[in-house]
Amino acid sequence: MTSNHRIVVLGAGYTGMFTAIRLAHRTRRTGVEITLVNPSGRFVERLRMHQIAAGQQLADHRIPDLLAGTGVTFVQGTATAIDPEVRRVTVDGSLALEYDTLVYALGSWTDTGNVPGADAHALTLNSPEIAGRFAARAAELARSGGTVTVCGGGLTGIEAATELAEAHPGLNVTLISTEEPGAMMGDKARAYLHRALDRLGITVTSAVRVARVLPDAVQLTDGRTIRSDACLWTTGVRVSPLAADSKIATDARGLILTDSTLRSVSHPEIHAIGDAASVRMTWGQLHGSCQSGLPTAQYTADTIARLVRGKSVKPFRFGYFHQPLSLGRRDAVIQFTKPDFTPSRWRLTGRAAVTYKELVSGSPLMTYRYSKRMNMTTFVSKGATASLEPAV
Repeated sequence: MTSNHRIVVLGAGYTGMFTAIRLAHRTRRTGVEITLVNPSGRFVERLRMHQIAAGQQLADHRIPDLLAGTGVTFVQGTATAIDPEVRRVTVDGSLALEYDTLVYALGSWTDTGNVPGADAHALTLNSPEIAGRFAARAAELARSGGTVTVCGGGLTGIEAATELAEAHPGLNVTLISTEEPGAMMGDKARAYLHRALDRLGITVTSAVRVARVLPDAVQLTDGRTIRSDACLWTTGVRVSPLAADSKIATDARGLILTDSTLRSVSHPEIHAIGDAASVRMTWGQLHGSCQSGLPTAQYTADTIARLVRGKSVKPFRFGYFHQPLSLGRRDAVIQFTKPDFTPSRWRLTGRAAVTYKELVSGSPLMTYRYSKRMNMTTFVSKGATASLEPAV
C-alpha cells in the first residue's frame, strides 16, 4: 500500500469525472490524494448539447456538487503545461500541481479551422454558451421563415437537425453531409431515419463537401451556394495540443499513444482516456464517444487502484454495442452493432427507442451518483457479440 500517492485528473467531462469518482471509491483507504482540474465549474452533458441549440433549458450540474462526499479536490482552471520529467502540471500559468499519476482526459471539440469562413460564420455545440447563442438565433429565424444549415451528417448533426426542425416548425433546416445520413446504420434503421427527416421537412444535401461558409450562405465543392441565415458546424474533431507540446508521444492528430493498459507509451505514469487517447483494439481504433469513453475511464480507475496496491493489470478490451440516435423529443432509432461498430440485424425505433435513448443520455449522471458507494460498470460488450432479439 502506498501513502500520499498524488493523482491529478485533467478534464471533468464524462470520462474525467467518472475516473475521479470511481477512483476515490476504489482507493478510499490507501491514502491516495485525487485532484480534478477543469476550466469550468459546470459539468457539461455533451450528449444533450443539441437540445440546448433547439432552445431547451437543461439542468445546471455543478462539479463540486457531483464530487461531494468523495474526497476529491476540485481545481477550477486550465492546464497550461505538463512537465512529465518532474511530474508537474501547471494550471493557469501559475498554480503547480505535483503528481505521481496523471490521468489525461481533456476530450475533444468540433474543429472549425479546416474550412474557410467556418470559424467566423458558424457556431458549434462546443459549450452550452455557444449552443445557447445558436438557440437564440434559430428562434429568431423561425419567426421569419429563415434557413439554418447543419454541416455534418454524423450522429451529432442528425440529432441537431431533427431537434431544430421539431422545435421550430417555421424554420427551414438543411442538413449537409459528405455521406448519406445514417450511412453507418443497417438498411432498415437508415430507411427509418430518412422517413423521419422527410416527416420533419429537413432538406438533405449529401455526397458533397462545404467549400466555404459565408455570412449568409454556404458554398459547396460542386459549385452550388445554399442560403444559410445561421450555420451550425458539427463536423471535424480537434484535441488540445497540450500533450504534444509537453513531449508526450502522440499521433498526428495529437491523441496520446497508449499501450494495452491505456498508459502513455512514452510516460507510463500518464493514463489517457476518452477522446484524448489513441486506443486500438484488434478490430481497429476507438472513435470518440461516450459509449467507449466511459469504459476507458472505468478501466483506468480500476487499473490505477490496482497499481497503487502493487497488483498486476489485464489489457483493456472493449466492443461497441449500439448507435443511439434521437430524432427530436418524440422519435428515435437505435441501431445495435457488432463490437467493431458495424451494424447488426437488430434495431429499435419509435417510442421504445426514445425511452432507450433517454436512459443512455442520463446514464452518466446516474453512474456518478451510485459510483460513490459501489462499483458500477459501463461495459456492455468487451468484444463478444451480444445476444438480442431483432426488432419487429
